[in-house]
Amino acid sequence: MSIALKQVFNKDKTFRPKRKFEPGTQRFELHKRAQASLNSGVDLKAAVQLPSGEDQNDWVAVHVVDFFNRINLIYGTICEFCTERTCPVMSGGPKYEYRWQDDLKYKKPTALPAPQYMNLLMDWIEVQINNEDIFPTCVGVPFPKNFLQICKKILCRLFRVFVHVYIHHFDRVIVMGAEAHVNTCYKHFYYFVTEMNLIDRKELEPLVSVTVQLWSPSYLRSSAICHTTRQTRGKCSLKVSC
Repeated sequence: MSIALKQVFNKDKTFRPKRKFEPGTQRFELHKRAQASLNSGVDLKAAVQLPSGEDQNDWVAVHVVDFFNRINLIYGTICEFCTERTCPVMSGGPKYEYRWQDDLKYKKPTALPAPQYMNLLMDWIEVQINNEDIFPTCVGVPFPKNFLQICKKILCRLFRVFVHVYIHHFDRVIVMGAEAHVNTCYKHFYYFVTEMNLIDRKELEPLVSVTVQLWSPSYLRSSAICHTTRQTRGKCSLKVSC
C-alpha cells in the first residue's frame, strides 16, 4: 500500500477493531496464504479459488473476517460524511433501500439513517465472528451446519456497504485518492462471492454498472465509475431489502 493510502487507511479511521486470527491455527495459515497471493500480484480471480485439499468452511471463514476488516476500514474513511442529515435512509440511490431487521430489537424491517444502519450492521457481524459456536478458533472444533448460510447473510449485508459508498460517497473516496484501493477491494469481494456462490445475483444488481466499469480495461478510471454512480441516482422504482 502506498504512503498516501496508508495515511488514508490508518488505524484511527477503522470503524471497528480488527478481528485477527490466532498464530499457529489453520485459519491463520490460510489467511497468510491468501494475503501472500494478493500481495504477489496473482490474478484476483485465481486468488479466491479454494486451494486444493483445503476445507471450504475454513476458506470462507478467513475471507469473511478479512472482508469485514477491509470494508470496516473503507467505511471508516468516509463515515464522518455519512450522517443522518446527508443520508437519512440507508440506500443505494433512489432505487434501492435497505431496512434493518435482527429479530431482537428490530423484529420487523425498519427504515433507518445510513450511519445507524452501519453501526447495527457492524455490531451484528462482530457478534457473529466472535462467537466460537459459529466461527470456532480451536483445532478440531467443527463449524455449525448452517455456517455457510450465516456467512451468506453477513456477506450480503457487507455488500450493501459497497453500494452505499459507491453511490453516495465515492466523490469523497476520490478526493482522498483512495479509489484504486476501494475498487480493488470491491473486485476481490465480487470475485470471491461469485466464485463461492455466496450472494444471490439479484442482490448484486445495485452495482451492476459499476461492476461493468471495473471489468473494463480502464476500470481504475474513477471518473467513469463516479459518472456511473451518479446515473444510478436517476428516478426508478424502489426495491426494499432487509
